[in-house]
Amino acid sequence: MALGRKGARRIVVDGTAYRWRSRRRPTCFQALAWTPCAFAVEHADAPGTTLVVTTDQPHPSNWFGREAKPVLPSDVAQTIQRALSEGWTPTAPGSPFHLNLSTGFTPSP
Repeated sequence: MALGRKGARRIVVDGTAYRWRSRRRPTCFQALAWTPCAFAVEHADAPGTTLVVTTDQPHPSNWFGREAKPVLPSDVAQTIQRALSEGWTPTAPGSPFHLNLSTGFTPSP
């Protein structure tokens, strides 16, 4: 699974370049605030294993106006460092590496 270049943002963490992207439009479940916002990260030069991060926030474009914090580059940088410490190898081929940070997320009824 590779990220499309269109809409992906570049970030440099500890001297290594990555690309990251979150969905502009929420999925149906994210729009209903039943599932949290997520984003994906991959190595910019040698894409291998994609990092998929599930946050603890609703998608900013949810249909019910639930207060949501946008995904900031500083959040992405911290998440990349955490994933690397937990064993993510961005240049190795393989299945996506899932990092679930959704503890504390409360879905809408």
